[in-house]
Amino acid sequence: MEVLMGQPLTDDLGFLLSRASGVVVRATNAALVEHGLRVRQYSVLVLAADAAEGITQRELADVLGLDPSQVVLLVDELAASGLVERRPSSTDRRTKLVAATPRGREVRSAAARTAADGAGGPLAGLDQAERAQLRELLGRLLATGGAPDAPGSRGRSGSAPRTGAEPER
Repeated sequence: MEVLMGQPLTDDLGFLLSRASGVVVRATNAALVEHGLRVRQYSVLVLAADAAEGITQRELADVLGLDPSQVVLLVDELAASGLVERRPSSTDRRTKLVAATPRGREVRSAAARTAADGAGGPLAGLDQAERAQLRELLGRLLATGGAPDAPGSRGRSGSAPRTGAEPER
């Protein structure tokens, strides 16, 4: 995105997307405190809980747009809290899968409404149709930018992966 001389930042889509993301993430983090989670941890927990057998750390890094070393730390934190565990893959003994524990599934379920409510604060000025349109446009933007689909998403149909909230920066 090119910013022209004299163009205010409020006309720069990259700036606006970054600011909007920050506002939503801060609100969601504040809401998730009651569950002992932050957006990134919640996103890992959702993906681990929704994957039938579990999900690799590489897949988590790809879907969340994080460096693998960041994912290791997030998984370590969630494992220390008893919300996820690493288990061997049934198809590749070299691979460990991250899977939600029964407690992790309970927390994921309880935190889902909290995360939605937290993100909903900054989105309160949008009606349901506008939120659907925003989700559609963000999904298209992610697909065009080469972002991998979240497991269980509806593919590149334009729908953004639904993990409760976008990962924090």
